[in-house]
Amino acid sequence: MVKVKKPSKVKQRITEPVTKDENVPLPPVRMSSDPAPKQVKWINRQRVLVFAMRGINHRHRHLMEDIKKLMPHHKTESKMERSKNLYVVNEISEMKNCNKCILFEGRKMRDLYMWISNIPNGPSAKFLVENIYTMGELKMTGNCLRGSRPLLSFDPQFTKDPHYCLLKELLVQIFGVPNYHPKSQPFFDHVYTFMVLDNRIWFRNYQILSEDGALAEIGPRFVLNPVKIFSGSFGGATLWENPKYISPAKLRQAYSRKAGNKYENRIEKKALYEATKPETGYPDIEGADFFKGNPIEKAKEVIIKEEIENETSVAEGRFVKKPVFSIKSSNRPDKVIRRKQLKAKSKLISDQIKKRKQFKKKKPSKM
Repeated sequence: MVKVKKPSKVKQRITEPVTKDENVPLPPVRMSSDPAPKQVKWINRQRVLVFAMRGINHRHRHLMEDIKKLMPHHKTESKMERSKNLYVVNEISEMKNCNKCILFEGRKMRDLYMWISNIPNGPSAKFLVENIYTMGELKMTGNCLRGSRPLLSFDPQFTKDPHYCLLKELLVQIFGVPNYHPKSQPFFDHVYTFMVLDNRIWFRNYQILSEDGALAEIGPRFVLNPVKIFSGSFGGATLWENPKYISPAKLRQAYSRKAGNKYENRIEKKALYEATKPETGYPDIEGADFFKGNPIEKAKEVIIKEEIENETSVAEGRFVKKPVFSIKSSNRPDKVIRRKQLKAKSKLISDQIKKRKQFKKKKPSKM
């Protein structure tokens, strides 16, 4: 007999419907006043490398530390040797996983230059830092939470010129704290202002006191004098150059040259004074006694003395008064002209006598 195999039993998977447990409590509803939950992953991954070269003094170092406190998304590095080329900064930034860089370069322990760059393709800008005031020096009343995000305020001049537009974009990417950064706080409580005045960028940091716009300065303070803008990172073609920039070394040379010529200028002034000095200061005055006593009485005495001298000169025939007008005509005889001249002389003498009598009456009597 042929045995027929029975069909194998297929196990059927029975899916039972999942029932929700109604006894599980729902999460509480979040109010709008509560802070937003902190995101674990932050999208804007801006990291700024802040370090300096050897040759900066203590004030420049304190300014660098203040900038580090203002930027929670920064990274540090030890001082770089002056003998190295600036292109090495790109490699250091890539090793630190940074895409922006702020480099402080000191010269002669006096001047401070600041480089800001976009790693690794550029552009980059070079500034001369002037009027430095650190937080420790100012001791302002303002205060803000460390790690909080700032608001960036720019002058309208940044939108008018093309080189200022480029600098604005660099400053926004460097000083703007990324949202949901692990070391930052999710709120705004201070403002960075960048103002353009006298072809320079003035930086100020203010605390927001109230919603109506009341501010209190925190610090630090510094002024950025732009020197050059390059197409690459720490080099490349020059996109823009400041025509009004003068290096501080040349200014000091001009001041020292001016101070060195101080003795020569004094000798030249003395020689010029001796050459142009008059022989007599007051030729009509005999001595310095003229300036003693009451000046009004002295003036009256001088006038009376002149009148007396004129009268004596007329009596002796030495006084010749030019006529007010002269008639040049050959028809009239000389006697008519002489008569008119004598009348004018007599009138002049009578007027002088009247003035002398008036001065004598008004002369105060001595007590």
